[in-house]
Amino acid sequence: MNIDLTDKRVIITGASRGIGKAIARAFAEEGARVAVCARNLDAIEVTGTELSACARAVIARSVDVTDSRAVETFVAEVADTWGGVDVLVNNAGQGKGGNLESLNPEDILDHANILQMGHFRFTKAVVPHMRAQRWGRIIEINALAGTIPTPEGIPSVINRASCVALSKTLGMNLAKDNILVNSLNMGWIDTGQWDRHYAEMGPGVSREEFDEMVLKVVPIGRFGKPEDIAGMAVFLASEYASFISAASIDIAGGMQGQIAYYPTLKKDFVLAVKDRQAKQS
Repeated sequence: MNIDLTDKRVIITGASRGIGKAIARAFAEEGARVAVCARNLDAIEVTGTELSACARAVIARSVDVTDSRAVETFVAEVADTWGGVDVLVNNAGQGKGGNLESLNPEDILDHANILQMGHFRFTKAVVPHMRAQRWGRIIEINALAGTIPTPEGIPSVINRASCVALSKTLGMNLAKDNILVNSLNMGWIDTGQWDRHYAEMGPGVSREEFDEMVLKVVPIGRFGKPEDIAGMAVFLASEYASFISAASIDIAGGMQGQIAYYPTLKKDFVLAVKDRQAKQS
C-alpha cells in the first residue's frame, strides 16, 4: 500500500504541539501542502519552520477558533494561495473536567465554543471549496469520552459527544458531494498530559506505579502515541478510504466501557497512597 498525498491541500487546526503537530508532520511527509494554525503565534511559527523541511509548502498562522471571521480569513487565504482545500483535520480543543457541583453553565458553553463550534466554523468555511471540486475529506479528532460517557468531566463528555454526532450527520449529508467526514476518538494518548496528571499525585508515588494504575483500563497495556492518530488520519485522507464516511473510529488500545471506571480507580489509588504514607509515618 502506497499512500500518496502529493500536493493535497491540508488544513490542520491546533497543530502547534501533540497530536495536531504529529498529524501535520505525517501529511507533510506524504507530500501534502500543509496549512497549520493555533492560538499561540510563536509556537505555530516554530511548527511551520519544522514542517518546511519536509512539506511541499507550508502556511502557519495564529487563529482563534472561537472567532468566525478569523477562521474564514484563514481558510480563504489557504484556498486563494493553493487554489482550494482538499482535507480538513479538526483537532483544536482540549478536554475539560468538572462535575455538577464545580461547574456553572458558562464553563460548559465556553468549552463548547472552542470545541464543537470551533469544529463547526472550520467545516462551514471549507465545505464550499470542497463542493466546488467535488472532493473533500474532513477528519474530526475527538475522544472516547464522547462515545462512552464517564461519571466525571461533564464538559468533555457532552461536547465531545456533540462533535461525534456532528461528524456522523455531516458524513451522511456531505457524502453526495464526495466529501467524506469521519471521527477519530482518542483513548489515552501520551502528549504530555500524563506527566501533569502524575505531578498531581504528589510525593510518595513512583511513575511506574502511577502508569500501572492508569493503564489498568487499557487492554493493550500502553499509552497511545500521537503517531497512532496521525497514521489513521493520513489513511482516511487517501483513496484507500473512499468508501468510508460517517464512521466513528476508536483509537484507544481496546478500551471501551473500562473508561468509566477510571475516575473511581484514580480516587481509590490516591486513598491507598495516603493510607500507605500514614502507615509509614
